[in-house]
Amino acid sequence: MISSTAFFINKTTIPPSNYSPIFPFNTNVVHYCSIPNNKKKMPSPSLFTSSTIIGAVELLQPFLSFLSTSMFNFINPPLHPSVDPNHVLTGNFASVDSELPPTACPTIEGELPQSFNGTYIRNGPNPPRHPHGPHHLFEGDGMLHAIKLLDSQATFCSRYVKTYKYALENIHGFPMFPNILSGFYSVVDLSRCAIAIYRVLKGQIDPRKGFGLANTSAIRLTEDGDIETIGRYDFDGKAFINMTAHPKIDPETGEAFAFRCSPIPPYVTFFCIDKKGSKQEDVPIFSMVNPTFVHDFSVTKQYIVFSESQLEINPLRLLMCQGMPVMAELDKVPRIGVLRRYSSTGTGIKWFEAAGFNAMHVINAWEEDKEEEIILVAPNAISIENLFHNIEKVHFSLEKVRINLRNGSVRRTTLSEKNLELGSINPSYMGKKNRYAYMGIGDMIPKMSGVVKIDLELECEVSRRVYGDGCFGGEPMFVAKDGAVEEDDGYIVTYMHDENKGVSRFMVMDAKSKTLDVVAAVKLPRRVPYGFHGLFVRRGDLNQTC
Repeated sequence: MISSTAFFINKTTIPPSNYSPIFPFNTNVVHYCSIPNNKKKMPSPSLFTSSTIIGAVELLQPFLSFLSTSMFNFINPPLHPSVDPNHVLTGNFASVDSELPPTACPTIEGELPQSFNGTYIRNGPNPPRHPHGPHHLFEGDGMLHAIKLLDSQATFCSRYVKTYKYALENIHGFPMFPNILSGFYSVVDLSRCAIAIYRVLKGQIDPRKGFGLANTSAIRLTEDGDIETIGRYDFDGKAFINMTAHPKIDPETGEAFAFRCSPIPPYVTFFCIDKKGSKQEDVPIFSMVNPTFVHDFSVTKQYIVFSESQLEINPLRLLMCQGMPVMAELDKVPRIGVLRRYSSTGTGIKWFEAAGFNAMHVINAWEEDKEEEIILVAPNAISIENLFHNIEKVHFSLEKVRINLRNGSVRRTTLSEKNLELGSINPSYMGKKNRYAYMGIGDMIPKMSGVVKIDLELECEVSRRVYGDGCFGGEPMFVAKDGAVEEDDGYIVTYMHDENKGVSRFMVMDAKSKTLDVVAAVKLPRRVPYGFHGLFVRRGDLNQTC
């Protein structure tokens, strides 16, 4: 769930190049970002050249193709609405028909601040073709929607992230990869997988170049506000499998921290990328004994914090046509793992039980009491078993969790009774104590009916803005003013869609005001589908060269 959420790598974190600043973005949602090695030619395993297997599959291929297309409507069982593309891709969740080049936009309310210069970019799924089989909202080729702000003028564009998967399917004109997260429900879905395997064996698909849920490519922003896909970046082949969609960048040291998940041990592997852009050695976490679906994590000055939820990965569910490979194990007790930030092994991680605590996203974490206590702020997904199929039944309760490293106690405080998710903070406070969080009010995630400002010190809501009847936004992104001294001296930005009028706007709100007053509203040239995560890149950062 695209996801940075996505993050900005500036001149301190990647090797020199001739490009402008580079941003690795998820192509669809922000789960796991495949970053395969694209720099070295590797010999194909003997399995891939087996004439016996290829011959057998080649004989079946016409039948399998027919089964997965023409016969779909006749023999495929009815799909749950959460994975039925005819239900999922409707309203403002539907794809837009095409890309949009940079287009000037009028400000229809207020005025864009003269000093508010930079580019806001948000990702989201946008399948270019109607899926033939199961399709969950969290899948689909990713489109980036960017609005460039310069001298009170706005320019908007929408571009696909042109990954290997996108390019291959664009050439052939049909989907070549099955939707893994959406799950397999019948022999029709298995046949699609068999066809994909056949194409790998025939050399029509190179899995080393990326496939699956979320493929990541670097992009660059042009001077006129356009988005160009540069290609993959795998840290010289050291990050060729996958990587979280939520890496963390320490604003003081310039280091980046990330992890990857696997359905086989080690289920989680942590790693660091130094300020020069060099990936450090992997730190496998073998004490996570179940294949947990870990989506996000947090970093403090001294520690790395993982939340082990009740969601687990089971690929056998695909082979048995039992639906999604991820399911909730409600008998499992969630845990919070704490590891020293610069540990060379995962053996020193300490686990703390937190019954019923399922955090998909983390807002922030920091240390208190001479580093003996960790404060973790995150939405807790109550009724986690409904996350993928009935997300409207999940209540996201924003919690402040205190983990005492001395005595092992875990104390939790609910900060709001509202359904709050997709939040942000002032990014300069990542990993250290901060006071304010800006959270989306959930209608049906990621469709947000408003935004609230939470005071983490007073542990209550202090400001709120509801968008109005039929109006819904996305993740509220905090952007500090240039030269800001106070933590909340800045703006909250988001895309907002009016379902009654079919019009989308870019909203800029005053983060310090009691009602989060609208500073400016920009009318966009077309609707922006509901999406997931974004970032704001300042004009000064764009002017840097790598």
